[in-house]
Amino acid sequence: MSRSLKLMLMLWVLACGAPVGAQEQTPAPVEWTSLSAEQQKMLGRFQPEWDTLPPQRQLALQRGTQRWLQMTPEQRTNAHERFQRWRGLPPERKARIRNNWAKFQQLPAADQERIRKSFITFQKLTPEQRHELREKWRRMTPEQRMKLRERLRQRPHPARPPQSPG
Repeated sequence: MSRSLKLMLMLWVLACGAPVGAQEQTPAPVEWTSLSAEQQKMLGRFQPEWDTLPPQRQLALQRGTQRWLQMTPEQRTNAHERFQRWRGLPPERKARIRNNWAKFQQLPAADQERIRKSFITFQKLTPEQRHELREKWRRMTPEQRMKLRERLRQRPHPARPPQSPG
């Protein structure tokens, strides 16, 4: 699994948790007074402009603070480190990750779930196993990679029945 995909999925954890397609509908604005005192403190710098922010942005900020407040100290430290890594990426890399994220969101739910499960499996590998897997992928020809992708797509998955040839 590429580093871009790995980072993209990590960002997904912190990204707005709206279901696919939900961004197409404009949510109702979030009233500043509906935020908890902790959320208002965290979002204090946005208060002067809160009513002018797009409702999608207000909702994303509200959800982000909810997730943050529910995190353990260790999870907060990890999230902060990921954010610092994100800030340090070159703009081209960020654009590529955003593009991959947009493509991921367009996938059917079953494919998204398959990718998430693959990511979890990949995360359970030792660093040496991950490195070995990446190297094996890099040594493959484009044709070999395409065949492997197709074979993995055809593999039975609990969320969907096997595809029949033809």
